[in-house]
Amino acid sequence: MADQQDNNIYVGWEEWVSLPDLDLPAIKAKIDTGAKTSALHATSIEYFGSEARRKVRFGIQPLVDRPDILIYCTAPLVDIREITSSNGEREFRPVIETKLNVGGQEWSIEVTLTNRDSMSSRMLLGRSAMTDKLIVQPSENLLLPELTASQYDGQSRRKNRRQRSLKIGVLSREPNSYTTKRLVEAAEEMDHMVEVINTTRCYMNITTAKPMIYAKGTPLEGFDAIIPRIGASITSYGLAVVRQFESMGVYCLNGSNAIGSSRDKLYAHQLMARAGVGMPVTGFAHSPHDTDDLIKFVNGAPLVLKLLEGTQGKGVVLAETRKAAESVVTAFRGLKAELLVQEFVKEAEGSDIRCFVIGSKVVAAMRRQAPEGEFRSNLHRGGAATRVRITKEERQTAIKAARVLGLKVAGVDLLRTSSGPKVLEVNSSPGLEGIEKITGKDIAGAIIQHVEGKLLGPNAAG
Repeated sequence: MADQQDNNIYVGWEEWVSLPDLDLPAIKAKIDTGAKTSALHATSIEYFGSEARRKVRFGIQPLVDRPDILIYCTAPLVDIREITSSNGEREFRPVIETKLNVGGQEWSIEVTLTNRDSMSSRMLLGRSAMTDKLIVQPSENLLLPELTASQYDGQSRRKNRRQRSLKIGVLSREPNSYTTKRLVEAAEEMDHMVEVINTTRCYMNITTAKPMIYAKGTPLEGFDAIIPRIGASITSYGLAVVRQFESMGVYCLNGSNAIGSSRDKLYAHQLMARAGVGMPVTGFAHSPHDTDDLIKFVNGAPLVLKLLEGTQGKGVVLAETRKAAESVVTAFRGLKAELLVQEFVKEAEGSDIRCFVIGSKVVAAMRRQAPEGEFRSNLHRGGAATRVRITKEERQTAIKAARVLGLKVAGVDLLRTSSGPKVLEVNSSPGLEGIEKITGKDIAGAIIQHVEGKLLGPNAAG
């Protein structure tokens, strides 16, 4: 064991060591003075980052007898070198620099990454990684205290996770959209690996043993987080994809249940009504014979009719007279479409407020004004946006609406009325372009910071 008097570290040919920078508190290493280069077991090796800040990400099962423990590590890429193994085989390996802890003493080493599944130890410590204080006794074995699997449990590893890069997937069919590109850009700026995944190209192996998800023949493995950007036209399939990632233990920024609740306008209104969230008076019925009562519920015409599924103002109609309302209801019923009847809040004067909620905060807000002759203020329909200072009540209402539906990120649209804010809709995939440009705020960065806080601990999110 370590000699406290001469400060040397006496080791046998195999010892327990740790690699704190890689979040690996316990790994058995073969100490070989005959080998110059050190090697660490690695699978699923992936490269990311700019040329100036190239990084490598890899998976490792650090304990041979515990294949259930799988850790994903990231480190700056030092080089890619051709290495000749002990059996004469040559291969190109990534080289990283990391801290090595042996017997309580630490120093930096260079180590290559390679698959060591066929080896008895997950790490080889060669001459180039040894210091003068390391005294190798080749006839001895395991002179240092054993580091056990319990080192990988719970809070013992939390402090190192803040230094780890994440692998983040953005579920989107629009890789070139402003929102998708900004999320990718923000993640890369924070040294995370990010991949855009086409939702409709995903397919699933649904099994109790090991649920998996694939795209273009490749398994989508090793993701720490998924940011769903599910379009309304593929809600059902998109939710299935999100559920599959959830079953694989991947953190999903907005979960499948929350997205589903927000997309079902009727259910969303029922949840918010039960929680006491202010909303315009809303009616719903199946039979056309109940149309008269619905119109009475919302205080008559003018009134708004909304399809249960629709975004960006699509499927929303203003009926200015009772006769027009009856005609629209009849037309929708003829198409077997389900719709809500909602009071028209005239005092809003064609404007609403979009509050962007992340976690338990409203990080940005803008006022949207409908163009002349239009009552829908959505920017996709020609609405104009300006910065706005929201009230405490409006802030609390937006946060509560998102929380009731279970959304970690949401665009909450509300109206200003004399009786307080009223929520029109809660969007689970809010766009970033309009609100970032109007407010000048880095909302994409705030989203990635929220993911960091959830996965790496609160200090990671600054």
